[in-house]
Amino acid sequence: MRFAMHTPEFAAEPSRFYAQMREQFGTLVPVYLDPGVPATLVIGYHTAVRVLHDPVRFPADPRVWQQSVPAHCPVLPMLEWRPNALRNSGPAHDRYRAANTAALGNVRQHALHTTVQQIAIPLINDICEIGRADLLSQYAHPLTFQALNAVLGCPPEIGRRVTTGMAAIFEGVNAEAGNAMLAEALAELVDLKRRHPGMDITTGLLMHPAQLNEFELMHQLVTLYGAGIEPQQNLIANTLRLILSDDRYSGEVMRGSLSVRDALDELLFVDPPLANYCVSYPLNPVEIDGAVVPAHQPVVISMAACNNDPTVVSEQRGGNRSHLTWSAGPHACPAQPLAYLVAQVAIEQILDALPEMELAVPVDQLTYRPGPFHRALTGLPIHFPPSPHLTLT
Repeated sequence: MRFAMHTPEFAAEPSRFYAQMREQFGTLVPVYLDPGVPATLVIGYHTAVRVLHDPVRFPADPRVWQQSVPAHCPVLPMLEWRPNALRNSGPAHDRYRAANTAALGNVRQHALHTTVQQIAIPLINDICEIGRADLLSQYAHPLTFQALNAVLGCPPEIGRRVTTGMAAIFEGVNAEAGNAMLAEALAELVDLKRRHPGMDITTGLLMHPAQLNEFELMHQLVTLYGAGIEPQQNLIANTLRLILSDDRYSGEVMRGSLSVRDALDELLFVDPPLANYCVSYPLNPVEIDGAVVPAHQPVVISMAACNNDPTVVSEQRGGNRSHLTWSAGPHACPAQPLAYLVAQVAIEQILDALPEMELAVPVDQLTYRPGPFHRALTGLPIHFPPSPHLTLT
């Protein structure tokens, strides 16, 4: 038996499926990422840590695997080889990661804080007098999109095509066309920055001593957009859902005894926005936890299931960063501080501006988009007393 991770049923109640997986299989679970795409899902915390820190037995390069996968496979764009740190091991990985880490390190956090505030206020002003809104489509998504474009130096028109292509990839709907749209738009961005450099991440990648070529540059940007839009908007929206639906937060955050950072830490543990990913492709069969993982088949880490593994789960989540949401080992996310900052400022801005907002439907009536990788609401409807416009300072 293999569990299907691409169904609406899995999207609606993943925790129920993780519990069934644990009961039937232990730490390593046979799954389908899509019909005809088998994989092994790691749901044990300690097992996942071992896999993530063992790039020799669990390398990130999928090129042998993908030879047998049809080009139109919906999950292929999320898993296929690209010349970036995420899909390589050894010296190639080190080269790509060095360029990305340096470019991300040049982002000034104080300036980014101000940028996010300046993006948030007009978005809040668009809804504040109406008394109702969808915080996903009208706030979390456009804020994430604009903030990422700002740090990458990407004009809005190119950014819109990037977002459309990336959404198709995450959804697995028209993913092949979305992948092509994404590649074309990012090639335009690289060309623009080469002609007109600026103080941004794209220019930093261009100028790095690794001397990335056009193809490599484009794929570094694929990684940054992949991590910077879909998971980031879900982090913001899902944390707002937690705050608005859980009395521990909806009351305490407003009174100041719990911070937005506490809510973010809780969300990253219990319901991470990128729930299943960190994929590797063993070159040979690997025995682990008494089971044999096949060669040349995806091994997927379930951050959601591992974070909630009964053998390690803790009630203390505020300030606790032992979760695997950012991955671990050589492929750990280098943009963690920036992701935290954008989410925290975005959430604080909307809570300060609309302190009386409430969910417009019971939390158990919220729905989630199907897909094996993300934990993504279809919407986050709220209502609140109409408020006057905010003033940009």
